[in-house]
Amino acid sequence: MLHFHKEGAVSIMLASLVTVSIVFAAEYFLKEHYWVLKGVQILALLLLVIVLQFFRNPNRNIRAHAQTIVAPVDGKVVVIEEVMETEYFKAKRLQVSIFMSPINVHVTRYPMSGKINFSKYHPGKFLVAWHPKASEENERTTIVIENEVYGEILYRQIAGALAKRIVNYAKVGEEVIQGDDAGFIKFGSRVDLFLPLGTVLNVKLNDKVKGNQSIIVGQTA
Repeated sequence: MLHFHKEGAVSIMLASLVTVSIVFAAEYFLKEHYWVLKGVQILALLLLVIVLQFFRNPNRNIRAHAQTIVAPVDGKVVVIEEVMETEYFKAKRLQVSIFMSPINVHVTRYPMSGKINFSKYHPGKFLVAWHPKASEENERTTIVIENEVYGEILYRQIAGALAKRIVNYAKVGEEVIQGDDAGFIKFGSRVDLFLPLGTVLNVKLNDKVKGNQSIIVGQTA
């Protein structure tokens, strides 16, 4: 059964109302122009389908595993490099960036279980998500999770050129479970993971990953 994320409720309702209005208005005003009528109605339905697919929330429940870090989102691995993380660690970390196209699932999931030590929203620009400065200048949220296996890891939700709203559910002090719903980024975006130096990855550049399914670090057995 197809599920939709709660953050899409208003958008889906508005898109449905607009689609129904266009379909019936076309029947009234364009009834003498059959092919124009059908063309307008098909375009309206396509608009609704696009909105529905964007807010889809597939059921990907997994058994949380302390020895793994999973992909927080769907997308393509576009960056793997050692960088200076300047907001929280103020030290070098291994950055893994996942770019989401508009057709990817945009739900953010907790990459590992643990305690939330830091959660902060930053207003900012809307550079294209793959821009080198997007991680520091775009609208974004920064979240730090800690557990006994990996210590602290940081993930950052970054808005893209089309994204105008980031939703983040992480609250400082709460215990979270790997794979649970951590938020949503509307219309195109990127998520960066900052891991300890020397972390052995299970992914490489240009790999396509799925949130809550692809294992970025560690093994289940």
